[in-house]
Amino acid sequence: MEATERRRVAADKVRAAEDAVAQLREGLAGLGVTLPSLRVDPVSCAGNEPAPLIDLGRCNIATAVRLYEVLAEKESGHDG
Repeated sequence: MEATERRRVAADKVRAAEDAVAQLREGLAGLGVTLPSLRVDPVSCAGNEPAPLIDLGRCNIATAVRLYEVLAEKESGHDG
């Protein structure tokens, strides 16, 4: 694969990761959950063939509890 093609593939992977972060942020916000540090991990994007990772980041106790509550509601079949 030539260098130009590798750069295009790498940029596509990073763009897909950024889109995933945006979708996750929007979906969580709709459930009342905000992960303030949610982002694409920049280190995983480095190099010729990046393998972008999503950094869910850190959150406070209230956010962790809210996230647990949302997951528990979904598991039990309740949507609200």
